[in-house]
Amino acid sequence: MTFRVRFTEEAIEDLARLHGFALQQSSGDWRQADDALEAIRRGLALLETSPFACRRAAGGNALLRELLVGFGSAGYVGLLEIEDSATVTLLAVRHQREDDYR
Repeated sequence: MTFRVRFTEEAIEDLARLHGFALQQSSGDWRQADDALEAIRRGLALLETSPFACRRAAGGNALLRELLVGFGSAGYVGLLEIEDSATVTLLAVRHQREDDYR
């Protein structure tokens, strides 16, 4: 089974923010910042086939999950909701060292 992966506007804004942060942290190294987004993109590919492999998010809703994406010494966390048997929605993305989703 293949799931369609949708992105909320907030998730798209998070990806742009994280790319900008990676660019700032790498002293303007576009390649490193692009590599961070590529790592997230590769991680998101899992959602197309196995969204239930992601860990359950806090709160007890079995359809609310978190995708962990390693990158460098930390990585990223994507908050997603399994909408139905064919659709997964990425709700937000944050760096693992951020306190919570924005």
